Order: sequence, then C-alpha cells, then structure tokens
Amino acid sequence: MSEAPTLRQLLKSSSSLISSLSTHPSSNTPEYQSSVRDAISQLTTALDLVARASVFSLNESLDDVSTGDLPCLKITFSLADLYTKLSISTPFERKAALLRALQYYKDFITLLDAYDLVSATDRAAASNAGTGRPVSQLPTDPGQRRLAKIAQFKQEKELKGKIQQLEQGARLDEEEARELHIASLRLAVMQTTQQLEMITMELEMLKQAPPPEERERLREEQDERARQTKDDGYNERLDKIPNDIKGGALLNKDGKPLRPFTLLDKRQQLKDGVFRPGHSLPTMTIDEYLEEERRRGGIIEGGGEKSGEKPEMDLDDEEAVDKEMYKQREWDEFKEANPKGAGNTLNRG
Repeated sequence: MSEAPTLRQLLKSSSSLISSLSTHPSSNTPEYQSSVRDAISQLTTALDLVARASVFSLNESLDDVSTGDLPCLKITFSLADLYTKLSISTPFERKAALLRALQYYKDFITLLDAYDLVSATDRAAASNAGTGRPVSQLPTDPGQRRLAKIAQFKQEKELKGKIQQLEQGARLDEEEARELHIASLRLAVMQTTQQLEMITMELEMLKQAPPPEERERLREEQDERARQTKDDGYNERLDKIPNDIKGGALLNKDGKPLRPFTLLDKRQQLKDGVFRPGHSLPTMTIDEYLEEERRRGGIIEGGGEKSGEKPEMDLDDEEAVDKEMYKQREWDEFKEANPKGAGNTLNRG
C-alpha cells in the first residue's frame, strides 16, 4: 500500500497541473478538464491537511509564519480559480461551481486579512459578494473610476514584474523567497476582487435561466411540434413534395432535378445585392434637399456679409438725397463739437 502524499508533494503536483493548463489549446478539451479536476482533488486534500495540522493561527502575525508555509495561504485562491475553469453543461451545475468558487475567494480574503495583507476596499468587496450589494468599490464618477482602474492596472503590472524578476533568479535565499511569496499573495488579492465582481455578474445572469422543469417542458413542446409537423406531411425538402401536388416532386432521391423550376425572391435579392455598396445610397440630389428644406422653413435667408452693404442711392430721388445730405451735415457738426478723445479725462496733464 503506497503512502499518502505529503503536503509539500500535493502543493508541488497541483502547481505543475495548474501551470500545464496554459499549454492546452482549449479549455473544453477532456485533457484540460481532467487536469483541472485532478488539481482540485489535490488542493482539497492539501487544504484538509493544513486544517488538521493547524498550520495557521489567528494569534500570529505574518512574520511568525515560516517561509515554507506561505504557499499554503494561497490554496483557497487556487481552488476558487480552478472551480471557475470547470466546463459544465447545465446552468444549475455552473451556478453550484460559481458559488463554491465564491466561498473559496471569501475564505482566502478572510485568511489574509488576519495577516494584514488585505485593504479595506478588498475586505468590503469580499463582504458584499453574494449579498446583492455592489462588489466594486470603485468611484461612480466616470473620470475618477477610470483613474482608479489605471492605478489598479499599474499596481498589478508592477507586482507581476516583481514576481517575474524574482522567479528568474537562479537560486533564492530565504528573504528573496519570502518576498516572492508575499508579492504573489498580494497579486492574488487584487485578482480576487476582480473575480468576485465577475462571478457576481454571472450569477445574476444565471438567475434568469429557466429552471430544469421549465427547460424539460420547452423540450417536450418542441418535440410535440415536430411530431405534428411530420404528421401533417409538411416538409421543406424539395424531393419530398407529394405527387398529388401539380407537377410532383422537384428532385429525386439522388438530388437530380426532375423538372425545371425557379428559385424566387431570396436568390434574386442576394444577386441584386452582390455589387451594391455597403452604405445607403442617396434618394435625392443636394438641390432637391435644399429646396425641400426651404419649403419646410428650415433655411433662414438673409444675413451674411452682404447684409452689411448699404443699397445704392437713387440720385434722381431729391427727397432721399436731401435727407442723406442733412444726416451727413449733422454728423459733421457733432464731430466738430466732440473732438476725438474729448471724453478721456484720465490722461490729461
């Protein structure tokens, strides 16, 4: 009888399985789903070993946790992430998997909160998840929300760069290994907040899905409709037209035409649209459009540069000429009585 794997062996094996998931071409392949389920089984066993051994205590700080035990803090996060990757056919099973992932994410935040690795925003997001309250703690103002997302993205990018730099080290001492694990935990906290928001949105959509009894009823109605259609003798196949209809069937069982026929409407419609431009063509010229707008009163005439031009005076109209002459004479007298700058009393000596 083989010995049960140790906690370190389970963590190493599950980590290898999780890393191999990125090499699969699709998440729906049997190999991918098999790796996901194997990793879930191993991490569940590892989580049980951690609980039985009492590896963590709420009375200790992060400095009291040994470097070798730090990866155990991330078990619940990895389990939650794996449950979201499960490929499930029915909405009921998908909802159950998401609820399990939601609980693991909340357990992860609760555990790290005891070691002061969780901010108040992340704590509030985990507390609101699954309660109907908003998970996102970002500002509601679009401008401030965008700035907050940019800052969050930069912080996540900085953590990923730091983790990548530490992982590229040939051999890490204890201090560097500890720094790597803590940076990985902080990144996992940020990703947890984002995943909680996505899970909440998907759960809301799954609430709109019909229950299994309703889906079964709809399926039976469709089957009944199909049977009635078959009994009525109606069929869209051209080789199944009854012989009592004028002309009989159009095609034989091999698909060869038995008599001439014409495909109408749809084929001609597609043919006419082959060389047609993708945009809508105009229905009137520019002149016709302007004339229609003028008729509806949409064009205001007048104004512009010509509105400032004075009409030419008719020199034969003596009354108009005398009126313009008196007007110019009054203007000249006004300018003589009020020279330019006469009202400026501030600059006088």
